[in-house]
Amino acid sequence: MSDIRWLNDHEQEVWRTFMAAVLGLTDQLSRQLQRDSGMPHTYYEILVSLSEAPDRTLRMSELAGLRGSSRSRLSHAVARLEGAGLVRRRECPTDKRGSFAELTDAGYATLAAAAPGHVTEVREKLFDRLTPEQIEQLGEISKAILEGVDASALPPCSNLVVER
Repeated sequence: MSDIRWLNDHEQEVWRTFMAAVLGLTDQLSRQLQRDSGMPHTYYEILVSLSEAPDRTLRMSELAGLRGSSRSRLSHAVARLEGAGLVRRRECPTDKRGSFAELTDAGYATLAAAAPGHVTEVREKLFDRLTPEQIEQLGEISKAILEGVDASALPPCSNLVVER
């Protein structure tokens, strides 16, 4: 184990501060969505993905990939959204094993109602606390970190593009 590059005291402090910030922000965003819109962050992200897709429709396997989710976990979430009338599932005409998830008008309206509070929370908890220069640095640092992350391990993020 002598070849392990242990973190020095400063790196350890930065690492712990970074993790506390990411986990704390994620938790606050999740609590805000649940409190104000009655939905988990995961469901919000599914609705966002569908809202940005052509015809507000995605193949379930593609949606699972975008969300960084297993197909069974996504299927359960979509079933809950379908039960609430926010998403409609339909069979794929060319592949009997495949299906599509489509955002309904009610789902789009729910997303439109939830988005202002979510964006306000993101702005207040992240962007308003940074200078324009720090925002640029955060973007550059985030891209540098993502270059070292296995794409299959990426968490759900809408429109996440990592150039390799």
